[in-house]
Amino acid sequence: MSNPRWRTAVALTVLTALTLAGCGADPGPPAEPERSPTSTPAPAATPSPDDPAALAAAAVVATLGDEDLAGQVLMPYAYGNSATKVTAGSAAGNQKLAGVDTPAQMVEKYRLGGLILVGFSADDPTGGNQPTTNVENPKQVHDLTAGLQKAAAGLPAGKAPAGGPAAPLLIGTDQEYGAVTRIRTGVTQLPTAMAFGAAGDAGLTESAWHVAGAELAALGVNVDFAPVADVLGASDSVVIGSRSYGSDPKAAAVQVGGAVRGLQRAGVAATLKHFPGHGHTAADSHTDLPALNQDRAALDADDLPPFRAGIDAGAWLVMSGHLDVRSIDPGTAATFSRKVLTDLLRGELGFTGVVVTDGMNMAPAQQWPAGEAAVRAINAGNDLLLMPPDVAAAHAGLLAALRDGSLPRERLVEAATRVLTLKFRLAGQARPEMSTVGSTAHAEAVGKLSAAAITQLRGACATPPVRGPITVSSSGGRDGTRAALTEALRANGVKVVDSGGTVVHLVGYGDGAGDLRADADVTVGMDTPYLLGRAKSGVLIATYSSSRLSMTALARVLAGKAGSPGRSPVEVAGLPRTSCR
Repeated sequence: MSNPRWRTAVALTVLTALTLAGCGADPGPPAEPERSPTSTPAPAATPSPDDPAALAAAAVVATLGDEDLAGQVLMPYAYGNSATKVTAGSAAGNQKLAGVDTPAQMVEKYRLGGLILVGFSADDPTGGNQPTTNVENPKQVHDLTAGLQKAAAGLPAGKAPAGGPAAPLLIGTDQEYGAVTRIRTGVTQLPTAMAFGAAGDAGLTESAWHVAGAELAALGVNVDFAPVADVLGASDSVVIGSRSYGSDPKAAAVQVGGAVRGLQRAGVAATLKHFPGHGHTAADSHTDLPALNQDRAALDADDLPPFRAGIDAGAWLVMSGHLDVRSIDPGTAATFSRKVLTDLLRGELGFTGVVVTDGMNMAPAQQWPAGEAAVRAINAGNDLLLMPPDVAAAHAGLLAALRDGSLPRERLVEAATRVLTLKFRLAGQARPEMSTVGSTAHAEAVGKLSAAAITQLRGACATPPVRGPITVSSSGGRDGTRAALTEALRANGVKVVDSGGTVVHLVGYGDGAGDLRADADVTVGMDTPYLLGRAKSGVLIATYSSSRLSMTALARVLAGKAGSPGRSPVEVAGLPRTSCR
């Protein structure tokens, strides 16, 4: 993308396209009526000749018709694990959602800017707005994304200007790791964000997220809706919890910056979410409109530092949250607030990339019909609408508002230009071979992070912290995790028995006091460590994660072959951040 000859050719293409547009080559819609200041965005800056992606985007956008402009700001989900061949049930789902049978047809009919791959699991706090699943295994995802890109290649927005690389379809997913992980099989599993916070090593963070980015890129996913930049202030938060790097804004900021650099160095766009911060509320924005009651000074000090750090690290997207920011625009979800998105995010924080909504199928966004909600979100300053519940209505609503003047043309052009600029930044990125997915080298890099996160919160920091044979038990539904730990213990020379000996009990996401075991010698917390504060065991250990690599690291600690170097990134009542320092 830095070729000088191509840059010059694109610049000439931009000038030509803009000249033709101004000379009446396409009469376009009628003149727009005078608009109020609350609905008129600042005009987009002229693209710099030193930014070939922005130049290419401007050149393409200048040639697009209204339907293409409206389509470029939509990123829905679709039913089916293939772009072109789906089951009857998936076809019915797509018909209801968008009036088409297949994901490829959806891309083509609505001239889409992107598509999100979705999925669900039993312990996913975001499962309420995940009505289908597109992900099964790496090969299936690879084939699906290839089919989607083929469908998008023929669209006007996918054309390559002046002989440069074509703009790809944005294909995103929520690959946060931990509870919110869409692709679970065959890939290297990172631990939760909270584990990164416990390790506190920005270098390990960047390396681990580079692994994640490389594997996503190999599968054909070019946008990750991660990292979570929310600072955890509410210990009873179920929807954020271990998705956060911790409760210290400065420490979380370091982690977010490392995650952004790792992902984007691998050619995958990072997304900071949920702006301006979902961690200081226990309410769930999937079903309610959580209120952020902090005053502006507290918002600046406690919530915004990770977003600032992510922007400074070069994050290409920020996700607007369905959050009532009382100190800025009380009663209005940030998703629909110009004061939050345009004045704060753009004006004060200086973000110039793509602002993407949280799911438009979540409750706070469904108080209006899909078309009206789409227009409101774009007018507020979003550039990309994620998961509209009715694709046809959202597309039609944008077109109608564009033509009656309630959606200013320059605002839609600005949004589409930002989306295309992101696409051209991703164009031509080197794509790793599929053989790298789940590789030994990747496991080693992530394993170092997982080991650095292990935290002992009670008990003398002896090596090993337990003696004799071990019985591994757990709360219900954790057979796979228990088996992974058992296997890892045996690989480290530890005898594992069915009963007796030292009892090591595992608890994790969604567990409560009733899931603890009173006679456990060691209780291990595999999610947020708060529950450990109610455990009676003489030894308490937090892994913050139930991944196989976290269980491997835990086994080494229990076997006396490694220490517990982590430090809890949140305060647990009655316990130190670590009993090893």
